[in-house]
Amino acid sequence: MVKHVVCMKFKDRGEAPKIAQMLRSLVGKVPTLLSMEVGLDYMQSQRSYDLVLIATYASREALDAYSVHPEHKKVQEYIHGVREAVVAVDYEY
Repeated sequence: MVKHVVCMKFKDRGEAPKIAQMLRSLVGKVPTLLSMEVGLDYMQSQRSYDLVLIATYASREALDAYSVHPEHKKVQEYIHGVREAVVAVDYEY
């Protein structure tokens, strides 16, 4: 199993709820995505990121398939235009 954890900071924090909904909509559209949790930061401190995504996949190959899926690419393209920073960790368990 693989966990994909991504923290995002946006140029405008107001984008976070819209992006959270866009990400959640991928569940059921991308077959290799087993589960996804999306949370919005409530602290809103200078060191905080605005959104966290935690997704589960059966394997590295399943994560790779998600990465190139057309539905994911649409969301990713939008995010690239509004994000300020992103950090990610992928791990097997």
